[in-house]
Amino acid sequence: MEDSPENLIEEEECDSDEKPRYNTPFRSTRLHIQRSNVCSRAYFVVVMVFFHVYILNVIALLLYVHYNNGPGDLVSGDGGSSSGPASDSGASLPHPAPSSRELHEEYSQTFSLPRFEGIRVGHVQQVSLGSDRTHEMKTLSLKPLLFEIPGFLSEEECRVVVQLAQLKGLMDSQAAASSPGQVESNQPLLSLSTEEIFSLLDLNQDGLLQKQEIVSHSRSRDGTWLSPDSLRQILTGLDTCPTGVLTLADFRRVYDPSSRPEKQKKGKTHRQFKQRSKHTWLYQGPGSHHVLYTLRNRVASLTRLPSPLVELSEPLQVICFEHGDFSNAHHDSSPSHPETTCAHTRLAGNLSSLTEVSCRYLTMLFYLSSVEEGGETTFPVADNRTYEEQALVQDGVDLTDTQETCGRGNLRLKPTVGTALLWYNHLSDGRGWMGELDEYSLHGDCPVRRGVKWLANSWINVDPDHLQQERYQRLVAERHRATSGMEEHYRPLSHSDLHQDL
Repeated sequence: MEDSPENLIEEEECDSDEKPRYNTPFRSTRLHIQRSNVCSRAYFVVVMVFFHVYILNVIALLLYVHYNNGPGDLVSGDGGSSSGPASDSGASLPHPAPSSRELHEEYSQTFSLPRFEGIRVGHVQQVSLGSDRTHEMKTLSLKPLLFEIPGFLSEEECRVVVQLAQLKGLMDSQAAASSPGQVESNQPLLSLSTEEIFSLLDLNQDGLLQKQEIVSHSRSRDGTWLSPDSLRQILTGLDTCPTGVLTLADFRRVYDPSSRPEKQKKGKTHRQFKQRSKHTWLYQGPGSHHVLYTLRNRVASLTRLPSPLVELSEPLQVICFEHGDFSNAHHDSSPSHPETTCAHTRLAGNLSSLTEVSCRYLTMLFYLSSVEEGGETTFPVADNRTYEEQALVQDGVDLTDTQETCGRGNLRLKPTVGTALLWYNHLSDGRGWMGELDEYSLHGDCPVRRGVKWLANSWINVDPDHLQQERYQRLVAERHRATSGMEEHYRPLSHSDLHQDL
């Protein structure tokens, strides 16, 4: 039978009466679920915090690797030049020069200067010199960062470079020169009073010494009445002067004649770089002999430097040391000062009044022959704990004089044909560019006792001022673009065929 309305009402009332008995356990269950949700949410927050910290650490590591290696690796790729590496066998001719548009785009890119890590003395690492060339590179010292690469050149390639240098013609090296075109005087210092030195420096005779007047003395290359140390002393005093000029009274305060070395007062010759050898310069650009062109590309591949830096650097210098020839210990590059400018970028800055110095980021030295006796390359202060210029003179003997003290150098390397040395002349500035001069890179050549020593130097020129280097490269790119039209009408003949018989 169907339920009557009265029965339905009674059942609903019964249900309503029973509900309070189930409210308590139902509420406790919901409270338990809420507590579980609170715990899960806190656990989720902790996990997400650790996850984000991990992601931030990964990003920081990637940024560190990126800025440490620098975008130069991305610019230069495998380090080859824009025209591609030439074949090591020498069968293929040099590739044509890049177009002006490609050259301009390559110069306009921002790059840094990659460096090898020495790890420790004796560490050996594999380096690539092209698609099918791999060599071992051994760390010889950490101060300076010096490496040795045996078999960098074949004996046949060394013989070709020597013959090309002989065909070009060798000239006697200056007896006292720090770099091509820079000669120091071999005369004793004159004894002049403070007033006389002030008058000689005061070019316009207005009674005031400006910075340009002081700096102009260093361009005269005359050290007979003012030593380089005294010149730096005067410039330091000028920087501390609030007016920016020196009067005679100020000059007496900053210049102390008694600070001159005793041997200079007595009229003896002050220490300077001396060498006795013969040298020449060989062009390595397009149209040169394929061995020279290949050697330049091989240097770019090894150093991983952008090709514009390698292509715009100095030509290859070839040096011949005969019996008794030598070179005193010296630095290939120069320290950077506000009053100096790099010789290779001076035109870009229009700084004709400043002193020109050589700015060489690194040196690659190639032994083109072996020597029977003598002729070692010496690094007198390699891996010294500290460097002090006064310590170079020990017991009255100058360690830079390789004729007398070659055997006392910390590191001596015997020439072996085909072996290459690589060292950095400057430290890193911490931002991927060239920093201060590495004073431990002091090196020289011991006298040759038996045989003939042939070597070649390849220098990479870099301006410590990053903006100045960029201006220089833009200037070169603009000139190349301006002359590209003329080259199409007056294309020079290739000289590669003229050297095939060598």
